[in-house]
Formats: sequence, C-alpha cells, structure tokens
Amino acid sequence: MTTNETESGEKMDRLNANLAKVEALSLRLTEVLGRRKPLRDELNSPEPEVFLNAATAYWQSMVDNPGKVIENQLDLWSKSVKSFVDAQNIMLKGQFSAPQDDTPSDRRFSHPMWKSHPYFNLLKQQYMRNSEAIKAAVGELEGLAPKDKQRIEYFSNQIVDMMSPTNFLGTNPDALERAVETEGQSLIDGLQNMISDLEANNGELLVKLADEDAFEIGRNIATAPGKVVFRNRMFELLQFSPTTDTVHEIPLIIFPPWINKYYILDLKEQNSLIRWCVAQGYTVFVVSWVNPDLSHADVGLEDYIEEGFLEAIAQVKDITKQKQVNAVGYCIAGTTLHLTLSLMKQRGDKSVKSATFFTTLTDFSDQGEFTPFLQDDFIDGIDDEIEEFGILRSFIMQRTFSFLRSNDLIYGPAIKSYFMGEAPPAFDLLFWNGDGSGLPGKMAHQYLRELCQANKFVGEGVELCGATLKISEVDVPICSVTCETDHIARWKDCYHGFQQTKSRSKTFIVSQSGHIAGIVNPPSKKKYGHYTNTDLKGSATDWMNGATFQEGSWWPHWDGWLSKKSGKKIAARQPGDETHPALGEAPGSYVLKKAYK
Repeated sequence: MTTNETESGEKMDRLNANLAKVEALSLRLTEVLGRRKPLRDELNSPEPEVFLNAATAYWQSMVDNPGKVIENQLDLWSKSVKSFVDAQNIMLKGQFSAPQDDTPSDRRFSHPMWKSHPYFNLLKQQYMRNSEAIKAAVGELEGLAPKDKQRIEYFSNQIVDMMSPTNFLGTNPDALERAVETEGQSLIDGLQNMISDLEANNGELLVKLADEDAFEIGRNIATAPGKVVFRNRMFELLQFSPTTDTVHEIPLIIFPPWINKYYILDLKEQNSLIRWCVAQGYTVFVVSWVNPDLSHADVGLEDYIEEGFLEAIAQVKDITKQKQVNAVGYCIAGTTLHLTLSLMKQRGDKSVKSATFFTTLTDFSDQGEFTPFLQDDFIDGIDDEIEEFGILRSFIMQRTFSFLRSNDLIYGPAIKSYFMGEAPPAFDLLFWNGDGSGLPGKMAHQYLRELCQANKFVGEGVELCGATLKISEVDVPICSVTCETDHIARWKDCYHGFQQTKSRSKTFIVSQSGHIAGIVNPPSKKKYGHYTNTDLKGSATDWMNGATFQEGSWWPHWDGWLSKKSGKKIAARQPGDETHPALGEAPGSYVLKKAYK
C-alpha cells in the first residue's frame, strides 16, 4: 500500500468518525432545544411602540429635511460602490489584493485577511460603512423622548454588532482556517461546546466564559483561612484568621453584593483584599450571602436589612466584645448599607463607626447604560418572571450584563468556543463572573421599582422596616471608592449620591479601571492609580478637575483613613468565641451553592 493510499484511508477514517460524532451531537442538540422554554418577549426587546416612534421620527425627518437624509444615503452608496469598483479593478488587473481601506481599526478584524484578501476586505468595508450609516441615522433622530432615543441607540447597536461578518462561519477567516487545519475537528469541538452551554441553561444559549474544572472553591480560589462563626437563612458569617500578633480594636465587616459571590475579594493570595486587610492588622468578617431558591421568594430588602446587615453587625459586636464596627458595602450591598444606616439613625443605633462604599449607587436619577432595561416594559417582564419562578434567575441578570459589552462577553467568546473549538480559559475572574446568584423575587421588585425607577431613597424616602428611609439621614464618617471606567456604577453618579449624605467626614476616591479591576487592585501589582480631592462641594466634573492623581493602588490610602477609626491595637483574635463555636472552615457552605436555573 502506498503512502498516499494510507493517508487517504486515515482521512476517511477520521471523516467517518467525525460524521458519527456529528450525528450523536445532532441528537443531543435536538433534545436540548426540545426542552427550551423561550424567555418572555419583554425580556428580549422593548415594546413595539418604541420602534414605531423611531420609525415615525425618521420619516418625519424625511419630510422636514429630505436633503440631509438623501445626502447621507448618497454618501453611503457612493462609498459602498467605490469600494466594490476598486476591488473589481484590482481583480481585472490580475492582482489578488485588497483596495485602499480607510475604515477605522477594529480588533474584531485583526486577522491579516481582512486587510489583504479582496473578498474579506470588501465584506469588512461594507459592514463598517453600513454600521456607520445606521449609527449616524439613529443619532440624528429628532422628536423622540430622551429615554426612547437611548433605547433605540442601544438596540440598534446590538443589531449592528450581531450582524458583524466575524459572527458567521462563512465570513470569518480565522474560523475557516482553523476548520481546514483541523480537518473539521474544530467545528465538531465547537458544536460540542455549544450543546454543553445549551444543556447548562435549559436550552438558552449563554456562552461559558471560563473553564469551570480549573477552579475549586476553597482549594485554589477563596482560600483565605478562617471559620464560619454564625449562620442563618440569609448568610454565613466568616471570620478570618489573623496573621499579625496585634489587631485594631474595632473590627471590620465587609458586605459583598449578593448578585455575585463574596470571593471576588479573595480570588487568589496575591490579589485578595481580604488577606491584605488581615495583614494590615484588622479583624476581618465577611458576609457570605445565601444563593436564594424558591423558599426565598418573599424575602425583601427589609429582610436583608434586619436579618442580614443588622444581624451580622450584632454578631460581630458580640464576638469581638465591641460596641462599634467599621462596615464596607460593595455595589448593591453598599446601597443597602446606606438604607441600613438611615434606619439605624432613626433607631438611635450607633453600632457603625464608619462606612466604606465600593462602586455604590444611591441616586438613580441618571440610569446610564441600564436605561434600556429599566423602563416599564422590561420591568413588567421581570415582574412576570418573578411571579412564575419566585426569584429573578441568575441567568437573566448575567445575560443582561453581558449584552452591555456584547462583543467582549458574547460574540468574542462565542467565536472562540463555537467556531474555533477552543476550550474556555482558566481565568479566575471569569469563573467568578459565571458563578452568580439569583435574587429573591420581592427584593428584586423593590430594588428595581422603588430605588432604580422611582429613585425614592434620594426623594420622598423608601418605606422599609416600619420607617421612611432617606439618604439625608446617613451621617457617619464615610469613604466612597469608585472606578473611572465603571459602566455599571459610573463614578459621577456615585458622587451625586455621596454628596447627598449628611456625613461631616467624607472621603471620595476614584480608582483607575472598571467595576472589578478598579477595586481588586493590590499594591503589589503597581497597575492602576487613583484620584483624590478633599473639595467635595462642586460638581463631579469640578471634583475631577481639581483632583490629584496618585500612582498605585488606593488600598494604602484607604488603610490610612480606616486605621484612624479602628481604635487601639490589642492581641490578635482567633475566629469565634465560646458562644460562637466554629460551624465549619471558610469559605463555608453557602458559597458552594449554585444558582437556581
């Protein structure tokens, strides 16, 4: 038998094996799609009236200023035809090259063929020019309500991003090259990845961003040593073991958001804020929230305040034999810490000596990038979801957050996984991002309707726990840490709420980077700097214009602020006491529970 015959036989064997795999995968695909229950229309797009109003506005612009509309169309047509003619002329000359390309740089089109190959270059140029024309047309719409226009801009951008030629196998040179190189194995692996993602989410497609087998909570992630010293239906209280001989007298309790797990603050040793705080001589407690199931459907913000924040503070005081604590609230937990402080003010409870807020919104007058999702049609869909399931499923929230950065969190990972057949990376941050929590139905409704939509906390007040809670009643010393490029809790919006507190001692910090990287920024990395300014009377713009930039992490700056409010040094405390025996080792059991599907 010749070498060619041997190679041909081997290729045929691989082909038959791949065909068998495709058949088996097709059966799995059919089965999982058969179980799929589509999401409500309200959670996929705005009400039709929004698009109708946009269409009306566009046709009105045709009537009012037809010359401008025609001019824009002619400009698009001329550029499109020119790129086509240029490509044709080059081909007629017998050259296999792309014409001149003046479209802007875009990392989606990083493969050399997008510049050198006439076919792929033409596709790219046409897509870029059409994208530009659509965005310009939407941007020039007049006569729409500001929120409607913002929604139209958002959803039109989503359509534009979705239609990128990189998102289709036949027009993606990276994927086609990989398929040829692997004799189709990459596509089979990709199909396998897609089906696994569908199976993991009951038929809904949510791209897995990280290799879940690469991490184990408590083994190579969330490893700071400590004990579970209290547990109720809302949370486990973790107290971490000291690494110094002495500690500050007043303990530190950290309330992480319950949308995600607490271990964003303890991913690994070198970037663990928890370990760093312990190393600075603080007795550190962290609340590990329960991942709600159907039994938590009727849990509201008042339960998070009474059974969560107030109970945790009481337990820390009891364990440490102190009258006060220093508290930290991150994101939504920071918002709720504000609510708690307002309630404590009315009750005459002075248990919190100081409060620190990480990326915390309290004033929702400007809804920012969440505007498309915080209107009645979408929230009505959320309410229907809550009525059916009892909770707001983590899948829906993760999907919503992903669409805010769709190219980075949806299409880019999907191309690598489904077209290239690549396994998701072993990335701890993305692992944490995919390990989300649901929200109790009642709490989600209150938060979205009364805080996000009605903005009651900075207005007439929120009725909770038998009291009317207002931000103006927050008067303990506070420090707010925000992030310069945070698209979830924009620093300027955080500043607006921060200004409305009545605290006489205020510190405001803006860290470089975003919602996570700006907070999880250890000094050892020497990566992101931060801005400070003691003048808090002007606007956010005024504050930044007068701010001083400082190299390095904000952590030491905060430590300098916090240590002055933490009392004298005493002998280090071991976790728990006689009345609080260890219920288990950190990270505890609540953190291991997966979100309800």
